[in-house]
Amino acid sequence: MNPVVVGLLVPFLGTIIGSAFVFVMKKEMSSLLRKSLLGFASGVMVAASVWSLIIPSIEMCEEMGKWSVMPATIGILVGMGFLLLIDELTPHLHLGTEHPEGLHARLSRTTMLSLAVTIHNLPEGMAVGVVLAGALQHEAGISLAGAIAVSLGIAIQNIPEGAIISMPMRAAGNSRWKSFVIGSLSGIVEPIGGLLMILLAAVMLPILPYMLSFAAGAMLYVVVEELIPEASEGEHTNLSTIGFAVGFVLMMVLDVVMG
Repeated sequence: MNPVVVGLLVPFLGTIIGSAFVFVMKKEMSSLLRKSLLGFASGVMVAASVWSLIIPSIEMCEEMGKWSVMPATIGILVGMGFLLLIDELTPHLHLGTEHPEGLHARLSRTTMLSLAVTIHNLPEGMAVGVVLAGALQHEAGISLAGAIAVSLGIAIQNIPEGAIISMPMRAAGNSRWKSFVIGSLSGIVEPIGGLLMILLAAVMLPILPYMLSFAAGAMLYVVVEELIPEASEGEHTNLSTIGFAVGFVLMMVLDVVMG
């Protein structure tokens, strides 16, 4: 199979595997496990942002000298602003809350929960797509193995993420199959977003450094706005810190060893 296709689909497979936990776990996910998984996902996303997106963005602009950091700076800020705008405009509901965010809309609770997850997953798909695009363009200095490492790292963190979505759906009264389908489909935006980034980069190679850092900014927004606050609420926050450390180190090792 084409490695680019594999790179796009592997993260989606991770979400499917995680969502399937609803068939083997009878009770709602414990707070201890949930916080550990949230911390792990945060660590993977931060490491992927730094090692796989921001650093390559800066390295691609070395000829700019001390100003080589500017494309990365602009990309990060625009990426975070883009996610902030989507977050403000899209009606969505986070798990464990009763008050929707975004513009007012008469949507079902399930639909708004799904939209919240879509906002979360979009930057991950963009990150995979833009790194794969960089690997296809030899001038970018990104290896295909390194791009696959990013895809694999996102897939690993998508496994607990899928479970974090499907298990509360089941606890809320939905059937196991409905919870599984909703959890799985929450990840479909990732290969779609990744493909769009590849197509865009193919015709706009000069802006690839901006696209890399843009994806990093979008992922960092999700971590700071959603994952870390949720992982830091209440008790057992030390578990989320440990999970963050494990996720960060794992993604860093994958990127360096396979890159």
